[in-house]
Amino acid sequence: MPRQQFTPEQQSVRLLKVGERVRHVLSEIFTRQQVHDDTLSAHSLSVTEVRMSPDLRNASVYVKPLLGAGEDEVLQALRQNTAYLQREVAKRLGLKFAPRLKFRADESFDEAGRIEKLLSDPRVARDLGADDESDDPKSDEAGGNDY
Repeated sequence: MPRQQFTPEQQSVRLLKVGERVRHVLSEIFTRQQVHDDTLSAHSLSVTEVRMSPDLRNASVYVKPLLGAGEDEVLQALRQNTAYLQREVAKRLGLKFAPRLKFRADESFDEAGRIEKLLSDPRVARDLGADDESDDPKSDEAGGNDY
C-alpha cells in the first residue's frame, strides 16, 4: 500500500495536533505525580509547548517549573526519567513510533519579561509618546504648516 501523502498545510496541522496531544499527556502525568522522583514531586511543572519533528519521531518539550525555582535540577530529573515518560506517551497516544522526548527550559517567559522591561524604559516611552503627538492632526495646525 503506498504511503499517504500530505500537503504542507495538512502536515503542519498534524504536527501541531500531535504536539498538543503529547503536551496534554505529559501535563496529566506531572499533575497526577505519576513519576516517582522526589525532585519532580516537589515541583509543579508547566509543559508550555511541544514541537514535533516532521517525521513525528522527535519531540522538543518545553517545561517551566512554577515560580521558576530549581529549573536546572528539574531538567536533570526529567532527563533521568525520559524512558518512563516516553513509554507512557507511546502507550497513551497509540502512535506507530514513540517520539523521543528532549526536555528543554522554556525561555519565552524570560524573553517576554526582558521585552516588557525595555518597553517600560522612560526613553522608549518618550519616543513612543512623540510618535503619538505627530499623528495628531491638531499638532500639524499648531505647527503652522502652509499649504
